[in-house]
Amino acid sequence: MHDQGPSTAGTADPGAAVTRALDGWGVEHDVLEIDPDYADTAQFCERYGYPPERSANTILVASRKGPPAYCACVVLASTQLDVNKRVRKLMGVRRASFASAEQTVELTGMMIGGVTPFGLPEGVPIYVDAAIEDLDYVILGGGSRSTKVRMAGAEFAKVPGAQFVAELSMPPRGG
Repeated sequence: MHDQGPSTAGTADPGAAVTRALDGWGVEHDVLEIDPDYADTAQFCERYGYPPERSANTILVASRKGPPAYCACVVLASTQLDVNKRVRKLMGVRRASFASAEQTVELTGMMIGGVTPFGLPEGVPIYVDAAIEDLDYVILGGGSRSTKVRMAGAEFAKVPGAQFVAELSMPPRGG
């Protein structure tokens, strides 16, 4: 298992746990303070002027049969996560789907709109779309609805348990 830093589950301030984890791994990053009413990606991008192609969503995926299994997937907001083929195979399960908001909060300690791959419980794999690796910056959730993290995509290589995955996402339906 990988040391993924302090878990935010059950933490009063998940944003502080995220910052401690990033600092501990030597990940160069900036924390952006935002209005929590604009934490959801589309509203954040519109309000603060960041393009969806530079904003990433962290999506918790859960197995649907057998023993519970989870993974966190990081994809650009301009794409769609390939749960049915790519993620299901990575997880080694027959069926997988987006975790519910309740499952996400219970496992991560983070509210929807602030979920980030940093500070997850030990053993939760982190799959990062390979398209993010070469970006000079990407914006992610900061652990709470009042912060975002800005960092270069290549910095994910410093995050224990994170791995870049080709074709983790696909163009959005109708796109």
